Amino acid sequence: MKIVRIDEGFQRWDELLALILLSFAYMNDRIDPPSSALKLTPATLADKACAEIAYAAMQGDTLSGCIFLRPEEDCLYIGKLAIAPESQGRGVGRRLLAVAEQAAQDRGLASLRLETRIELVENHDVFSRWGFEKVAENAHPGFTRTTSIEMRKRVSA
Repeated sequence: MKIVRIDEGFQRWDELLALILLSFAYMNDRIDPPSSALKLTPATLADKACAEIAYAAMQGDTLSGCIFLRPEEDCLYIGKLAIAPESQGRGVGRRLLAVAEQAAQDRGLASLRLETRIELVENHDVFSRWGFEKVAENAHPGFTRTTSIEMRKRVSA
């Protein structure tokens, strides 16, 4: 497996979008509000990759995962971490997380931050095993109940 930076030379936007939608499909009937992934298009995904730091996991010529990172004041935000269903449980997520940790260290940021939906308890468990701790509960605009939890992981200097 190889991790590559998604940059201006990347041309596989349709395939990357399909990977994200497929890997997020299991949550479609479980979360409310719906995932923001459903609003992505190849063009908005390309814009997102230009505005953020994006990486793809490649197994040969096959896209098996991706991660989008956005520097914030005191942390690096992880968004759209997606692993192809057939690649889950094979270390792809951990490899992408290691790239995120290095990107945070390179920028002098002390932690990684992510949000995961309240309903997706299996994701909470995975992120906990990867060293993340729950730090907050949040509600999407217009909701009075908790819709997501925020988790952080300190990275070593």
